[in-house]
Amino acid sequence: MLGLKSYRFGRNLAKSIPSFLSRSCTTTPESTGTDQQMANPHPEEPIIVEKENNITLIGINRPKVRNAIDSITGRKLSAAIAEFEDDPKADVGVLHGIGGSFCSGYDLSELAGQQEPQQALSIVHQPEGVMGPTRRMIRKPLVCAITGYCVAGGLELALMCDLRVMEENAVLGFFNRRFGVPLIDGGTVRLPALIGLSRALDLILTGRTVTAKEALDIGLVNRVVAVGAGLGQAYNLAMSIAKYPQLCIRHDRDAAYYGTFSAESFEQALEREAANVTVELLQEAKEGADKFRQGIGRGGSFSGIKERKLPDWERAEMKHESKL
Repeated sequence: MLGLKSYRFGRNLAKSIPSFLSRSCTTTPESTGTDQQMANPHPEEPIIVEKENNITLIGINRPKVRNAIDSITGRKLSAAIAEFEDDPKADVGVLHGIGGSFCSGYDLSELAGQQEPQQALSIVHQPEGVMGPTRRMIRKPLVCAITGYCVAGGLELALMCDLRVMEENAVLGFFNRRFGVPLIDGGTVRLPALIGLSRALDLILTGRTVTAKEALDIGLVNRVVAVGAGLGQAYNLAMSIAKYPQLCIRHDRDAAYYGTFSAESFEQALEREAANVTVELLQEAKEGADKFRQGIGRGGSFSGIKERKLPDWERAEMKHESKL
């Protein structure tokens, strides 16, 4: 029996390690071509989407340019996020970079290659944004895993997300300041709301480097983790959100954003908060109240708050073990 339990534990452990984690790691100069191919089986795809249970992982895959985003990649990122929003089985997303850096901003080689100013202007005026869907509100929670460089437009992408998990040696900053490239993907709008106008202007006007410690101290990021743990910890954070009833999550998230960015007054924000309560949301709340009445959640334990759906292979093994 002990052997069977050890065997089952080993299979559970193997299945619980997501395959995407290895692709987020930094490749070293000593890595062979075979090693890099194994770490990144889709080298030609600029955006890679993977799904783990009700978590959708969206990876920027241009490691040769530290995941700088050109106009094509920006459109593909917008499409990937829209698909995640429309997927009824996806509750939380994780945005990350493949190959060691999150994103080094807009690919300036594309801008330098534009012969006519009107061509460059057409890129700037893309409805959803240059870097991705940065000019609208994402409809579901999105966690950003910050590794390596997260600068210029890459920092604007991170600000688009709800929460940010940063590795301790990662680098933030509006490095576009050095080249006279303006912020056009929401950085000047979202950053002051997150950390206050004075601190935001410090980062926007100077373009200086921001360390992980400072970013955490001023509220620019939500977690600082060890090198190599960024994507894994971002995934864990996403899971901690995805385990809860989602209609309530989305209602409260929407109310917080509306009150911060769109409401004309405190009273209007409160009216919107109450007005957006639906029959479906109340039914979800009733189910939660019934669980509480049954004793779930009392004493600080919430292990039964959401039923765990076992995969078929695990059900089969449990059935086999019960016959021994």
